[in-house]
Amino acid sequence: MPILRIENLHKSFGPTRALEGVSIEVERGSVHALIGENGAGKSTLLNIISGLIQADEGTLELESRPYRPLSPQDARCRGIAFIHQELCLCPHLTVWENILLGVESSQRGWLDLKECRSRAEQVLRHFSHPEINPDRTVQTLSIAARQVVEICRALALDARIILMDEPTSSLQRSDVQHLFDLIRRLRDRGITVVYISHFLEEIRQISDAFTVLRDGRSVATGKLERVTDDELIRLMVGRPINHLYPAREKKPAQNLLTVEDLSLPPSLHKASLTLGAGEVLGIAGLMGAGRTALIRALVGLEKAQSGKIKVFSRESPVKSETRTRLAQGFGYLSENRSREGLLQTLSIADNVTITRYSSCSRSGWIDPEQQRIQARHWVDALNIRISSETQPVSSLSGGNQQKVALARLLHQQAQILLLDEPTRGIDIGSKAEIYRVICELADQRKGILLVSSYLPELFGLCDRLAVMTRGVLSDARPTNEWTPESVLQMAIGKGNDPDWDAPTGGNPVI
Repeated sequence: MPILRIENLHKSFGPTRALEGVSIEVERGSVHALIGENGAGKSTLLNIISGLIQADEGTLELESRPYRPLSPQDARCRGIAFIHQELCLCPHLTVWENILLGVESSQRGWLDLKECRSRAEQVLRHFSHPEINPDRTVQTLSIAARQVVEICRALALDARIILMDEPTSSLQRSDVQHLFDLIRRLRDRGITVVYISHFLEEIRQISDAFTVLRDGRSVATGKLERVTDDELIRLMVGRPINHLYPAREKKPAQNLLTVEDLSLPPSLHKASLTLGAGEVLGIAGLMGAGRTALIRALVGLEKAQSGKIKVFSRESPVKSETRTRLAQGFGYLSENRSREGLLQTLSIADNVTITRYSSCSRSGWIDPEQQRIQARHWVDALNIRISSETQPVSSLSGGNQQKVALARLLHQQAQILLLDEPTRGIDIGSKAEIYRVICELADQRKGILLVSSYLPELFGLCDRLAVMTRGVLSDARPTNEWTPESVLQMAIGKGNDPDWDAPTGGNPVI
């Protein structure tokens, strides 16, 4: 008997129809994958189940009883916990305070601090994350560590159903495996997990059943063992996707960027690289190894301590301001889309044109109509799903937000593009669009420095590949001289150890 049944669910936000007749049955003690493109309605469905929003039509049943939560607290009291894609933590509170928020232990109206800390430690023990101390404030943690805290908070509720929206988007491989082991133990205890992920290999590894959403409708459901990946992709996007990584002609060209011994302690100790016109240079490595510190130092968001940088063969101060780098032709795509990559409350048109307002202004005044026309050009070019160029970016799905961030770089006409995790948390259809754009930019003789935790992406797009290990960047070599195993060996510092055997099986996501 299913623990959760959903029939003919509808939800609209003004003229936008997010759900148009979704029906799902989730079996008790199973891991049920919810698959679909960004904007298909997956997060909206989880928001309804968790009580964040109310459905317009349709019925929900929890353990064969009518279920219509009035608030997230109501859903939690009914045994449903929700792990959001965008972290919902209180940064000024400690780790244990976040984990037990709302379910603290108390005696006679006073918090039992010893018991609270003990309970938090018990949940954290599942991960053994070296960065996380129960008494440390969340704002001092990395994104990956905060993701672990978010997961632990849901586990502390002792829920019967756990909703997970891209829970591995900020986790490195070891933490992903810990999470999967934990999910299996939860499943063995009869706890149900509804799991959203854009990584089909993850879904294959952890899920029993699936439901595909497309354009707000449930178009297929069943056991994963009965469908192929190609069939799932076709169901998600409504068409087969061939040549996910476009072929392109690789030609040697002049150096756009030369970096020598760049240093930004404690994250980055030594990095040297060259980036040619028309080249995609990939950087792999574990989270926290210094990849993001390198990108931020290059674009001027962090001030490097030492080293040399040449832009178009001219030496440039390593401590240049970001505005100087933009004027030199740099473009930057942050790994943190919601906090750094976009201005969430501003319109799509503002976000697209913000780094080159001169294209749509006269005498210091913005021409709104010209701004909308220019934004529409990139919206159409990247197939961004919007209702108007004036709507706030926060109203878009994650994949469409990422395309807006990329549209900003295209409008900016940057020559050197620094892309930090450009496809994190987006669906395969949006990935295919972004891969196409990256290859087109390379064909236009732009230089692209690509940081990614997804090895198939690096092997599919990059001309050369380097690996960051504990703040030191390896020499870049042609991609065909690497293997997933050799990249992983280098990333964890075993690249020169002949006695170490690399793990096999699957595509490492590091």
